[in-house]
Amino acid sequence: MIDYTDILTTSAEPEASSMIETFRAIGYSIETAIADIIDNSITAGAKNIWIDYNWKGSNTTLSILDDGTGMNNEQLIQAMRPGSKNPLEERNRDDLGRFGLGLKTASFSQSRKFTVFAKARGYKPVFWTWDLDFVNYTKSWKLIRHIPNEENWTQKIEALETGTLVIWWELDRLTKGTSEDNEEAKSKFFGIMDSVKSHLSMVFHRYMDEGIKIFFRDREINPWDPFMIGIDGLQPKPETRLEAGSIKVKGFVLPHRSKLSAEQYNYGKGPKDSWTAHQGFYVYRNRRLLVAGDWLGLFKKEVHYDLCRIQVDLPNNFDDDWQIDIKKSIARPPSLYREQILALAKDARNQAVEVYRHKGKVLKRKLASDEYFPFWEEKARHGKRFYKINRQHPLLNELLSKSGDLKKDIEKVIQFIEETIPVPLITLQESENEKPHGQPFEGIDHNAIKETMQKLFNSFVTSGLSIEKAKARILNTEPYNFYPEYIEFLINE
Repeated sequence: MIDYTDILTTSAEPEASSMIETFRAIGYSIETAIADIIDNSITAGAKNIWIDYNWKGSNTTLSILDDGTGMNNEQLIQAMRPGSKNPLEERNRDDLGRFGLGLKTASFSQSRKFTVFAKARGYKPVFWTWDLDFVNYTKSWKLIRHIPNEENWTQKIEALETGTLVIWWELDRLTKGTSEDNEEAKSKFFGIMDSVKSHLSMVFHRYMDEGIKIFFRDREINPWDPFMIGIDGLQPKPETRLEAGSIKVKGFVLPHRSKLSAEQYNYGKGPKDSWTAHQGFYVYRNRRLLVAGDWLGLFKKEVHYDLCRIQVDLPNNFDDDWQIDIKKSIARPPSLYREQILALAKDARNQAVEVYRHKGKVLKRKLASDEYFPFWEEKARHGKRFYKINRQHPLLNELLSKSGDLKKDIEKVIQFIEETIPVPLITLQESENEKPHGQPFEGIDHNAIKETMQKLFNSFVTSGLSIEKAKARILNTEPYNFYPEYIEFLINE
């Protein structure tokens, strides 16, 4: 232990305005910022939370009101203090906070000024404001008791027995320089508010299911359950427990699209309006969703795994192990559990891809044909192996037939591709096996597959093939043979 008695010291406290500007740059989105405020409301025992805004261009305000336990004056000042809690301290098991920064960093990320009203049982309402312009002016960490239209805000908090009201004003990240009658800016702001509502329906869906009500402009938000619990055809995997049961992992394989109604299919797309965007892990901390639809660096997103979603439940004492960030939007599994989680995910993914491709596999068996069209062919020349593109491949054959005067130029380009294939490099990489070889079109948009598949189908039908025969030929044409699930969506245009 060092003896500090005779060691020279000097003050090095942070410069107030610079530190707050740093808080503003942490990287919150408006969705994650509002969710962080709601965390405080839930921790305070709120049963009802009201989110509201008043569009006034650059003077727009946004508020979050709850009926939790509230705070007296001393408690409010402490809550407004940056770093009000040590992240290393043991917290109540139901506490959704960690760093004691959420209220401040979330609010400053969106506004230059924010006010908190609070009313505790047996106390009169009280409020304090952080004003970044005042902090810059005084160069000091000082709250002020000031807010425009104070009486209106006071009435809102006084209408509750206890509670807290957070008001963001001067929302420079969203409304700076806009006017109230600017329809484009207004429409953009409303669109962002819709995204906020969708995000909250996902992040707090388990709390909503337990009875907590979140209102957006006085309309209750309906929860969005990524696992679609209760829907016919859902295949839940057995729950696995880690760390003496503290951590729970459970996979879900959602039903094939053919088993869903249009309404159910659209529901499954979730807030991101995409099945692919929502595949992956859903990491919860005290039932609050932290990470939604992410493979946590273990896999890439592929359309074949759209039906796979895996729930991970953590208590709030594993933040360091899982690298939970201040915004509570990032999590990474510790190396201790990585292999177990990887194995569980692979099992769920394998089952999901079987369900996803089931329709295509049935069609493939039904439409099987002896005719096969590879894209590449092996040829011998002067006793050596070479690889050539198959000119009889339906896709290339059709292109060349329509190329007219460009046919010779296309042939030259194809020849250059054939003669410059890096076979030695490919052979070396395969032998060293540092990275697995990807499947055709893996990890990129599949629109090219779908569009060319549809065009070929139209061409085959136009040329006189039956619909069944046209589908069979496509299923035996590389690389479409890797994607039989798309066959069912072909239509005779």
